[in-house]
Amino acid sequence: MNARTDQLLNELLALPSDERTEVAIALLESLETEDTPGVSDAWREEIRRRKAEIASGKAKFSPWSVLKSRILAVQ
Repeated sequence: MNARTDQLLNELLALPSDERTEVAIALLESLETEDTPGVSDAWREEIRRRKAEIASGKAKFSPWSVLKSRILAVQ
């Protein structure tokens, strides 16, 4: 990612959970093609499932800097 993308991501991550969900769904829909019509529905369900895990306290979080380091280490 570049600096602009990092800044945008940080701003989006600061949004409340329900607003982040809306953004995630909108982004996924923007990537949908005619070849993958069911992907959007599957991702919507996954987002709802994860949101429920967050609300219940079941989900565990890590800072973006830690996750980014892990991702870059795999590449």
